[in-house]
Amino acid sequence: MNPIWLIILVCFFAGMGAGLGTGFAGMSAAAVISPMLITFLHMEPYEAVGIALASDVLASAVSAYTYGRNKNLDIKNGVVMMVAVLLFTLVGSWVSSLVPSTAMGGFSTFMTLLLGIKFIVKPVMTTKEAMGKVSAKKRFIQSVICGMLIGFICGFVGAGGGMMMLLILTSVLGYELKTAVGTSVFIMTFTALTGSLSHFAIGGAPDWRVLILCVVFTLIWARIAARFANKASAKTLNRATGVVLTVLGVVILAFNYLV
Repeated sequence: MNPIWLIILVCFFAGMGAGLGTGFAGMSAAAVISPMLITFLHMEPYEAVGIALASDVLASAVSAYTYGRNKNLDIKNGVVMMVAVLLFTLVGSWVSSLVPSTAMGGFSTFMTLLLGIKFIVKPVMTTKEAMGKVSAKKRFIQSVICGMLIGFICGFVGAGGGMMMLLILTSVLGYELKTAVGTSVFIMTFTALTGSLSHFAIGGAPDWRVLILCVVFTLIWARIAARFANKASAKTLNRATGVVLTVLGVVILAFNYLV
């Protein structure tokens, strides 16, 4: 039995890391919260992932609301991509069950680290004016194809959804960074809700103390990060996002391989 002070401390730092990652970069809370709960509270991995996904729901929702209120959210194409992601996550999971398991556990972590470095070295400076030059039909087709790709990879590997979306939205679809993050957290709200409900339905009720603390702390820090991100300039946001992702990537790698 973990002492209450340790539970509060771990949940606070897990929620802070997850909230900052969500608010700044649309990152899935599972990438931060899960390894911390498993490492420091010795929680079963399946339960830890369920709690992390549940923490992601409100944090992503409040971040999406903040980005949407500042007109940095593409709901129309976001819904299209979300449907494709959800459907092909199921396909990826099914295909994954048919092939031998591979060592892909560090995929999400390494992707977080590399994407953080990418934003620092090569920032995304696309403007909304440039985004508007893409035809609606082309954007729709791109959203479907990219959603299928993201969903399949997430279902097959089991991680990396938020980072995959941010990378594809900025690098492939040519989204301006704020709109990319806003659209990413909008999609993550529904994917995290689906994932957490399925985890709890299969694995049973989680530790309610840990769940409530992680949800609250993640929500608070996501709100702070999202408000800052929407007021910052593109250059500042790229640097802040890059620093947050790089630090989180290094810390999670340390948890996974050194602790």
